[in-house]
Amino acid sequence: MHDKEAFLKALKELREKSKKRNFDQSVDLIITLKALDLKKANNRREFFVLLPKPLTKKVKVCALVGPETYDDAKKYCDTVILADDFDKYAKNSRLAKKLAKEHEWFIAQANIMAKVAAAFGRVLAPRGKMPNPKAGAVFPPKADLKTIVDKIKRTVKVSIKKKPVVQARVGVESMSDEDIVDNAVFLFENILHNLPNEKNNIKEVMLKFTMSNPVRVI
Repeated sequence: MHDKEAFLKALKELREKSKKRNFDQSVDLIITLKALDLKKANNRREFFVLLPKPLTKKVKVCALVGPETYDDAKKYCDTVILADDFDKYAKNSRLAKKLAKEHEWFIAQANIMAKVAAAFGRVLAPRGKMPNPKAGAVFPPKADLKTIVDKIKRTVKVSIKKKPVVQARVGVESMSDEDIVDNAVFLFENILHNLPNEKNNIKEVMLKFTMSNPVRVI
């Protein structure tokens, strides 16, 4: 069912049918589900998948840290906010919302998580962007931030809670077909094995560029 050839064929068709854009479009995997009653808590899912191939440098990461981690965070993250500056965001929701919109991931030092929650929880939590230990986004002081950020940039959050559909980025248009398909197949298999009835919960699988129509894989 999750035949790599089917993904390669669909990606080739997607490239042939899609109009060229003046930016490097994202490639999304879209999976629609069936026979899954999401009103029942035991059918809802939320988990993280570390993809085998890097997605893109476009993945923006914001680090919420103490002074001992600041210098390293500046090397590897797009934005770094010191705990001493949290109040500015706690008092200005517009500033916090702008930060949330501009970054896909937030990582945080474990020993200041209470401060992170107090300052950013109201903005980040509803958007599903609070630093999450399950994604490797919460770390001890002076951790190896290069490894953490590299992994975060290859991590996809899968949430099956409100709608029977998953849409997640598996690459960008400029990546090789092999790398995109490796990510797509890996993500698909992880989602499949997290469903209560596995393949019987799959209705349709598609690939899509940012500004294209989707192409059916399965």
